[in-house]
Amino acid sequence: MIEAIHILVHGRVQGVWFRAGTKERADELGILGWVKNRPEGTVEIHAEGEKSQLEIFISWCRKGTPAANVTSLDLSPISLQNFKSFEIRS
Repeated sequence: MIEAIHILVHGRVQGVWFRAGTKERADELGILGWVKNRPEGTVEIHAEGEKSQLEIFISWCRKGTPAANVTSLDLSPISLQNFKSFEIRS
């Protein structure tokens, strides 16, 4: 069953290739949606996929790229928007 989740990533997650790494991981797992930097320094993600794939993706988000320092995630279930790909938004 396809689910959708909104993820807000806190910590040192900008300027550390976090968005590019997120897209790479999402593409590997077949996750659809988007990722973008927010003005206050967090990274926002909309992810849609199978529950098992989302769990793996969320685990990746807790660590992020090697240069990142993730301190916490805010997770919220959201409505499916049926994206066709995963994109980096500015």
